[in-house]
Amino acid sequence: MELPANYEMDILFFFGEKQEELRLYNLFFDCICTSFPEASVRVQKSQISFYGRHFFAAASLPLRRKKGWPEHSLLITFGLPCRLDSPRIAVAVEPYPGRWTHHVLVSREEQLDEELFEWVSASWAFSESKRKNTHGTSG
Repeated sequence: MELPANYEMDILFFFGEKQEELRLYNLFFDCICTSFPEASVRVQKSQISFYGRHFFAAASLPLRRKKGWPEHSLLITFGLPCRLDSPRIAVAVEPYPGRWTHHVLVSREEQLDEELFEWVSASWAFSESKRKNTHGTSG
C-alpha cells in the first residue's frame, strides 16, 4: 500500500479521541492492504480515501447520525454500477446514472466481514474498469 508521508500523524489527527473508531479503521485498513496491496490512501478532511486507478472506497466518521445508529461507528463507502439491496446498507445514492454510492455502518469488528469485502472488491473492479480519457481523468 502506498502511504503518504505524514500518514500516521494524519490518521491520529483524523480520529482524535475516537479510539474505538480508530481501532475499527485499523482493522479495515489491514484488510484493504491485504486485498489491494497496489492501492494508495489519502487522508482528507472528511474521509480517508482509497484509490487504485480511481477512487474505490473510503472510511469516515458519521457526521449526521440517524436515529438508532450506535454512538461509536465508522462509515465505509464504496461505489457500484447498481444499487445493493441489503439491510446493511445505511444509505445508497445514485450521483450519476449507473454509479451508486453505498454507505455501510460498522460498529463492531465482526461487521468487517467477507460480505463487506466482497462489496469493496466489486467496487475495486468497477473503479478499475472505468475508462481513462485523453486528459487522464475518469470518464
